Amino acid sequence: MALLIFVFVLAVFLGFELISKVPSQLHTPLMSGSNAISGITIVGALLSAGLVERSPVLSTVLGTIAVAAATINVVGGYAVTDRMLAMFRKREEGPKS
Repeated sequence: MALLIFVFVLAVFLGFELISKVPSQLHTPLMSGSNAISGITIVGALLSAGLVERSPVLSTVLGTIAVAAATINVVGGYAVTDRMLAMFRKREEGPKS
């Protein structure tokens, strides 16, 4: 258990350092890749919700929470990415008066 906590804390610090050094030009492609990885977590959460036989009620509840959280993460990430890409689109000019 101590090893898992150590790995988690190390991942938090490493992730913070990596993300803080990403230039703004690379943020949108990085978000898109992150969203694809988050889609994989949905698959893992679905498997977790349905395959554990030791404690079916607990695994189903935790798996359902994991599916909901991962889905919110994916949808929110794609919404942010779409909004960021909209800033780079050319605006249509309306009729001149």
